[in-house]
Amino acid sequence: MNNGVGVVAKNKIATQLIDAKLIDEAGLAKAQEIQKQKGVSLGQALVQTGAVDEATYTNFLAKVHNLPLVDLDTVDIQMDCIDLIPAEVANKFQVLPVNRKGRVLTVAMANPGNIFAIDDIKFITGLDVQPAVAGEFALKKGIDKFYATSDSLASIMEGIEDDIEVVEETDDDDITALDGQNAPVVKLVNTLLAEAVKMGASDIHIEAYEKNMRVRYRMDGVLQEVMEPPIKLRNAIISRLKIMSELDIAERRIPQDGRIKLKIGTKKVDLRVSTLPCIFGEKVVMRILDKSNLNLDLSDFGMEDKAKADIYEAIAAPFGMVLVTGPTGSGKTTTLYSCLSKLNNVDLNIMTAEDPVEYNIDGINQVQVRDSVGLTFASALKAFLRQDPNIVMVGEIRDLETGGIATKAALTGHLVLSTLHTNDAPSTINRMVDMGIEPFLVASSTVLIMAQRLVRRICKNCREEVEISADAKKDLGLPPDATVSKGKGCEKCSGTGYSGRQGLYEVMPITPGLRELILDRASTAEIRRKAIEEGMLTLRHDGLVKVAKGITTIEEVLRETAVAD
Repeated sequence: MNNGVGVVAKNKIATQLIDAKLIDEAGLAKAQEIQKQKGVSLGQALVQTGAVDEATYTNFLAKVHNLPLVDLDTVDIQMDCIDLIPAEVANKFQVLPVNRKGRVLTVAMANPGNIFAIDDIKFITGLDVQPAVAGEFALKKGIDKFYATSDSLASIMEGIEDDIEVVEETDDDDITALDGQNAPVVKLVNTLLAEAVKMGASDIHIEAYEKNMRVRYRMDGVLQEVMEPPIKLRNAIISRLKIMSELDIAERRIPQDGRIKLKIGTKKVDLRVSTLPCIFGEKVVMRILDKSNLNLDLSDFGMEDKAKADIYEAIAAPFGMVLVTGPTGSGKTTTLYSCLSKLNNVDLNIMTAEDPVEYNIDGINQVQVRDSVGLTFASALKAFLRQDPNIVMVGEIRDLETGGIATKAALTGHLVLSTLHTNDAPSTINRMVDMGIEPFLVASSTVLIMAQRLVRRICKNCREEVEISADAKKDLGLPPDATVSKGKGCEKCSGTGYSGRQGLYEVMPITPGLRELILDRASTAEIRRKAIEEGMLTLRHDGLVKVAKGITTIEEVLRETAVAD
């Protein structure tokens, strides 16, 4: 599954390979056919078809990206680096940590142009990432060597248990009822799903290892282990979930995505299902989309007054672009839905392109992006502009084409809402310029940029004040008279001291002063300083405000935010 950036990069690389006379048009066409059939990368397809050998292709990539080349057969891998990147991340992005010097982690990659992989690794490790180029086949071998503890993937290619049953569907919107079916695996899976919804989990992780498997729920942003099913049920559990989400149970070599609609009592819940082949079996992750728990009222988000006023003013504008940034799971989609919900009136034509559509909102025309059939964010956005829209939401600006169309739409009488993958609001400006969007277009089209994070709230049932020295308060930037709290841990919060989550918001309206800096190609630090002068609260500062109000803890704020320049 390739995002828009991947497709554009591959087309560009293919053109450069032809220009360098390393491949010809016939070889490219044959490789692209293999790529389409098997879902492999262009580089792997080119090597498989013999259009180019791996060493030549890898050398070429290193020169194009101006990055070092790593020979994984001879390089000395630092074993303490392996623990920094989980196995599922290494497999997902086909990356291998090589060494670490101070805060710089060198990571071997088959696709060094994958900025999303680099950003995710930054978020996971908290380190700066230095990409290096390695061959794709060499990387697979290296990942197997350093992350595997069994001899072969063949151990997971076993038959499916006899007690798997196809789920029954009702006529009510094809919603699957979690009823009391008798098969043991059906009962186990139903219980796992029902308990996750009951406990308010946002995700369910089912993972298989060499001698055991485990189930974890993500509660308030943190994974907690809830069960260790017998390893002999591994294939049965995963196959049952695949049947429920209408995936191919026989295909265990490539990732798959699906969806399950559940009816638990009177509650209707959607689950977004993703499978990923790992060393000892497929890992299944399910995102729980419980519309009954969805709060789309911006006034309830806990924003500070100025930030809230700035957002209301921005989305009330007749045209322009509003961007929300932050890592995966920081609540960007909920914020965008909340903005759309506030704007959703009968006199407006609102259209969205999403990947995937998480919640259905009555009165809004929502489109599911499908890269495999050419329905990308860019192509959907082009089509929207022929549909007489007032407001357009693009799930993510991934490349220059999407960014360029979104920018021009914002300049031609449309309000455009979207997300970008950056750490904070000021750095979003230079990310857009780096994509290739001219500064004058960024300055004239952008109305507001908001970065956000989610932190855990202190449990109200066991909250207590803690003593903290005046020097510590000064170092943190807290007022001398500020009170600091934490959760003691009780039955209601399962001993964690936390219950629920709170957003931290860095809201940067694009003022005339900031527009001048953007036109002058100012640095991120200069833009940040100017925004703070004009009253912007950084993520860290907003977090400390929440600490002083007794909403969250210092530890949570420090974990999720960085100190501004």
